[in-house]
Amino acid sequence: MSLPIILAARLLKLEIYLIEPNQILGRANRYFLNFSKKIFCYTKEMKNFPSNFKDRMIMINPLVRRHIYELKSSYEMKDKLTLLVVGGSQGANIFDKNLKNSIVNISKIKSIKIIQQTNEKNISYLRDFYLKNNVENKIFSFDKDLSRSIQQADLCITRAGASTLAELSVINIPFIAVPLPTSKDNHQFENASFYKNNDCCWIINQNSFEKKIEEILKDIFEKKSDYLKKKENLKKLNYQNTWINVNQKILKIINEN
Repeated sequence: MSLPIILAARLLKLEIYLIEPNQILGRANRYFLNFSKKIFCYTKEMKNFPSNFKDRMIMINPLVRRHIYELKSSYEMKDKLTLLVVGGSQGANIFDKNLKNSIVNISKIKSIKIIQQTNEKNISYLRDFYLKNNVENKIFSFDKDLSRSIQQADLCITRAGASTLAELSVINIPFIAVPLPTSKDNHQFENASFYKNNDCCWIINQNSFEKKIEEILKDIFEKKSDYLKKKENLKKLNYQNTWINVNQKILKIINEN
């Protein structure tokens, strides 16, 4: 997506500042790194980053839309757990096929509401399935204000795109990440691993999702202390991450250069 803008900037001889939200350097950014002034990153340990350009790295906290910094989540696991399921731009086909039965089984031991993203043609089927099994639900294909659904959630099952994980992190919602195995350079797994290494989430390999998801959900309900620990770790991870702090740092770097 950034390629046309960067090419235009080169032609117009404008200064180029890159941003890499993933934990592994993207191919477009790698190609244009030589022409950039600086590259804003979320980690010093970025994979595939050329050592001779390390001096161009500027660390910032994950950058999300302004209003998301103002959203707060509950710090207790409520009697009725709200589970958000999102697949992002890469689609959520695996969640459509391999999750609904586990949700019904879980609902028999824990009161649950599910907010689930699916494709347009699958909305009626999933909604009817959950209603038939007495599971409160909100099924959607596109939500222009997804952050509000994130705020309502106690837990999220998601792919591992950088933007989605950053929003969950800032709002302090623990998540179960199912990285897309076909993502370029396996960047979704690297994104999820960053949060896993900070004890903020769980990771399930796509191949074992159907087998493990119900077990992990039951474990979360039975061991609330682990869930609350991850929620607290997200809070610690983001304690300095505010709209003002991130923007002031970016503007300071640009003005200095």
